[in-house]
Amino acid sequence: MKKLINSPDSVIADALRGMAAAHPALSVDHDTRVISRAGGAAQGKVGLVSGGGSGHEPLHGGYVGPGMLDAAVPGEIYTSPVPDQILAATKAADGGAGVLHIVKNYTGDVLNFRMAAELAEDEDIRVSAVVMNDDTAVEDSTFTAGRRGTGATVVAEKIAGAAAAQGADLDAVTRLVTEVNDRSRSFGIALHAGTVPAAGTPGFELGPDEVELGVGIHGEPGRERGSMAPVRDLVAYALEAINADRPVGGDVLVLLNGQGGTPLIELYGAYAEAVDWLEGHGATVTRNLVGNYITSLDQAGFSITVTALDDELVRLWDAPVETPALRWGR
Repeated sequence: MKKLINSPDSVIADALRGMAAAHPALSVDHDTRVISRAGGAAQGKVGLVSGGGSGHEPLHGGYVGPGMLDAAVPGEIYTSPVPDQILAATKAADGGAGVLHIVKNYTGDVLNFRMAAELAEDEDIRVSAVVMNDDTAVEDSTFTAGRRGTGATVVAEKIAGAAAAQGADLDAVTRLVTEVNDRSRSFGIALHAGTVPAAGTPGFELGPDEVELGVGIHGEPGRERGSMAPVRDLVAYALEAINADRPVGGDVLVLLNGQGGTPLIELYGAYAEAVDWLEGHGATVTRNLVGNYITSLDQAGFSITVTALDDELVRLWDAPVETPALRWGR
């Protein structure tokens, strides 16, 4: 294993030092490991907090800024942040209009965010939460009871951030995130596993001609092991799974996401196949993201998220955003 690190124990601390140095619009508390906006919470605006295990960058710290999150909480690699961290982030995001927690459906995340919400409410901060569970691959996995939360989390954070910036109240922002979750489906395929620095070896083994169909963002097993095939066939497999769960049609947003170890030239090739497949099945791709937005360390492969759009969601998606990883409209 070769990694650009000082030591496995310092990976997250070093990355947070780098984020603070690279992005002065962010405030990084190195003791609590909370990333928030340097200007503090906007009074009268709903605060948005998300988080989870590290290793999925730019999720979630890369989405802190105007038009998206107010604070993010990175846990240890592939491990939920603890309730005290989440509480600190909730306080940092609180502008008096309540705080929404956007939580990916992993058991530790759900439990720790729930505990932090109870602690925050003891301090008179109103908290709402939406659990994202857009992954169609499997119903239960190593890390979850129920479906996993994956790429739709990025879409939800963007939509919620725009709505909050425009003055929507906590109930309205919560409704929008719930709607994004309901309208989104995702599916991932891995060509080889990511390597956790402390472990030093890939998280799972694939043969030279094998792929993992329906892989999770922590390298959890998918539906089955399959054979390597042209990207056209792999994309079709993913979209057929999505379509079987929620039929595609009308205007859609497509997130063609890299998992950390796939060249952009290959992701664009996969996106071309996705557009052809979707348009051949009655959908029109009107919005998109192509690149590394929710990764799994250096895992090679891709995931696809398809979100059915309406006029309100398009308007909020197109609204200005300015974060380290996502920015337009300014």
